[in-house]
Amino acid sequence: MSYAQTALDQLEKGQLDAFKKQYALALRHDDDDTLFSLAEELYSLGFLNQSRRIYEKLLKKYPDEDELRTNLADIAIDEDKNDEALDYLNQVRPDSPAYIESLMVAADLYQTQELFEVSEQKLLTARRLAPEEPVITFALAELYFTMREFRKAIPLYLELITAGTTDMSRVNLVERLGVAYANAGRFEQAIGYLKQIHSGDMTPDVKFETAFTYLQLKERTEAIRLFNELKDSDEHYTSLYPYLGQALEEENRLPEALTALQEGLGVDQYNEKLWLQAAHVATRLDDEALAEQYLKRGHELDSDDLSAVIQLSNLYVKQERWAETQELATPYVQNDDADPQLYWNLAVAAEHEEDYATARKYYDAATPFFMDQADFLRSAIYFYREEGAREEVVRLLQAYLKQVPDDSEMALMLEGYTD
Repeated sequence: MSYAQTALDQLEKGQLDAFKKQYALALRHDDDDTLFSLAEELYSLGFLNQSRRIYEKLLKKYPDEDELRTNLADIAIDEDKNDEALDYLNQVRPDSPAYIESLMVAADLYQTQELFEVSEQKLLTARRLAPEEPVITFALAELYFTMREFRKAIPLYLELITAGTTDMSRVNLVERLGVAYANAGRFEQAIGYLKQIHSGDMTPDVKFETAFTYLQLKERTEAIRLFNELKDSDEHYTSLYPYLGQALEEENRLPEALTALQEGLGVDQYNEKLWLQAAHVATRLDDEALAEQYLKRGHELDSDDLSAVIQLSNLYVKQERWAETQELATPYVQNDDADPQLYWNLAVAAEHEEDYATARKYYDAATPFFMDQADFLRSAIYFYREEGAREEVVRLLQAYLKQVPDDSEMALMLEGYTD
């Protein structure tokens, strides 16, 4: 038995002192092939220093063996010695048998540094040199997947699966392809692959993507089932709650939707969008007090989010809380890109507060945006009529009657202005 094998046996038994002695003997007495195999084993076990020492010893003896350089580069990368790794890799020439491997290692290094375009170029070069090598195809597909370049990843995963490879490096390629299709918005193709995976074998991320895909395909029952499975297995998977709430709401299961969103708020209380979504469902359930509570909480979390301001001001208008409408909305119409709904709400509030000059200002601002909204036009017509703005009344009446031609009251009003 070689000293190398004895060293590994001692390591397996947890006898570190004995391992060190046998390792030292292996360095002095074992042949080079045995030492190379020992270095590979030690690297896989995480003994980087011992593995590196062997490779360095062999490289001094065999300076043309570039595989030793790529192995040393791997170790340097694991130790966050990126410059050292690049030094080794740059010594590998294009005519070397280890050149493709050096490109793969370099691509991995650049990917860890988030230099994705450089990594891509290394892998594309490797693929040109060895177009049928599945490891390169897989590495390039995984890079595109990481970059969220799903449309580039899809044909590479398909190439591997078509060739009969469905798993590589502990990655389920069928699963990957389904997720890539889903993220590319190709939901019909995605579900064809994702439903091949038993839900019990899905990772949380894949289960989420599968449920999301079913939701996009309007297969809400299956989406709800998978979202609930994911929630039961990991209640802190916060991304699921908005979509579970959406699916339940679209099924008109409003109490369940509100409960799901409330559960989400229990684990993600700083998500202002979730507060607004819960407020929307509460409004549909006619629980205006709860809706107001949730809207205010969402507004507190992000005062720049206009959707919270709009929903809350809409609620105030509905409840005829004019002063509160003005106090809330006025600060958000001080620039040119204000939301026109706030102009409308402020116009109605000022009109009821008998501040007609302010009401006129906001009706004037809102009108260009709501010429196709009959409810707005009707309200504005009565306001401008009281203001004596004849031309504006006629213009708005004409626009209104295009949408509601059978409104006899408005038709008679227009006749009165045009006779």
